[in-house]
Amino acid sequence: MKIVFMGTPDFARAALEKIIEAGHEVVLVVTQPDKPKGRSGELQVSDVKACALEHNIPVFQPVKIKEADHVAYLKSIDADIYVVAAFGQILSQEILDIPRFGCVNIHASILPEYRGAAPIQQSIIDGKKTTGVTIMQMAAGMDTGDILLQREIPIDEEETGGGLFDKLSDLGGELIVEALPKIERGELTPIPQDEAKATKCGKLSKDMGKIDFSKDAETIRNLVRGLNPWPSAYTYLGGKMLKIWKAKTLGEVDLGALINSMSPEDGSRAKEISQSGDVGSVVAVLKDSFVVLTGGGYLKITEVQLEGKKRMDVKAFLLGYKISAGDKLGD
Repeated sequence: MKIVFMGTPDFARAALEKIIEAGHEVVLVVTQPDKPKGRSGELQVSDVKACALEHNIPVFQPVKIKEADHVAYLKSIDADIYVVAAFGQILSQEILDIPRFGCVNIHASILPEYRGAAPIQQSIIDGKKTTGVTIMQMAAGMDTGDILLQREIPIDEEETGGGLFDKLSDLGGELIVEALPKIERGELTPIPQDEAKATKCGKLSKDMGKIDFSKDAETIRNLVRGLNPWPSAYTYLGGKMLKIWKAKTLGEVDLGALINSMSPEDGSRAKEISQSGDVGSVVAVLKDSFVVLTGGGYLKITEVQLEGKKRMDVKAFLLGYKISAGDKLGD
């Protein structure tokens, strides 16, 4: 089929590459305008644009795709279907109606769950055990169209937002390549989404990463995983921002075993702190980690990054920064 591909970040690039590899003719790539990056303000092309240029595919970069002249241009392109993946702009009904087979979207969740901008990270933050990709016939609403094809995968216990992003990016490419010939042959039956089961998720922001130690340890661990690598979970230590990159949960039994392995003085101090209920307090400091009291259980922190420093494991961090039982994390 002749395809117009609309997408912007690296998540969409994987799909575009697989569509090209499958032998489909991509007649146009539509992506967001180049944006200035860093202090230099040098314009940076999107991942999708870079891929299009490598394959000598024409690129269109409208600021607002709904404008009349942009819609007229799209109508002039001979395409059978539009494939959309993390494009970053809402398509009008007029645009959705242009191609013969309509517009299909690659969405990184099992719809109707997690409609919106950051379904990958939110699924980890919420502690979900599975997620997946949906190929959806686009409608005017936000991720509300009929479901054409879905595939589910498990979320590993130690999975991060970045790792899951890569897996779903590859899966999205595989699934759209499977869907396209079936769409052309009329072999897929559109299934309306169950609105009663619909959930939404917003865009990621740096503010989301601030750790609230009054929450339970598992909730905080999921936040750490979900926001790794961006925008990252963080707290404060000695007035400086401390990013938490890796952490594990400890229950009462685990903490008890830990305290029993410590010296009598350190063990007594750990018990005192754990019983105080002062969340965010450091309960114990080990060679390769430190343990923090939360609103439910204990968080064993194993990889950090202090403001102005490199990311490192806690064993290396403790060689240059002293943390003691009783120190407090947070504002």
